[in-house]
Amino acid sequence: MFKDVRAYSGFSVDDLGAAREFYGDVLGLEMEDYGPGVMLRIAGSNGVFFYAKDDHVPATFTILNFPIDDIDRVVDELMDKGVGFELYEGITDERGVARGLSTGQGPDIAWFRDPAGNILAVLQEP
Repeated sequence: MFKDVRAYSGFSVDDLGAAREFYGDVLGLEMEDYGPGVMLRIAGSNGVFFYAKDDHVPATFTILNFPIDDIDRVVDELMDKGVGFELYEGITDERGVARGLSTGQGPDIAWFRDPAGNILAVLQEP
């Protein structure tokens, strides 16, 4: 039924303008208006849609992962742009990076939030 459909994911935000600024200016993603919201154009994907919702509740799980080649460089760049990283006791270091590669427990990963409180992550795979 959906075998040949180009599906895409979506999520809500509470402020479309703040989300546009964050995803465009801070993260550097290309965007285009798409109906009542915005489509993020991400390399290798069908895009990711976000839209404003009056009763928005932030996701309690990671909604978008960005695979990168150097987690420390990307964390530094995002911190320079004012992005704060989530600190999880016993999981992340003082910068908010879970060091899975050195322990054999998965990728190095760092979680952060968009202006609507949704959780995003950058991860460095081996």
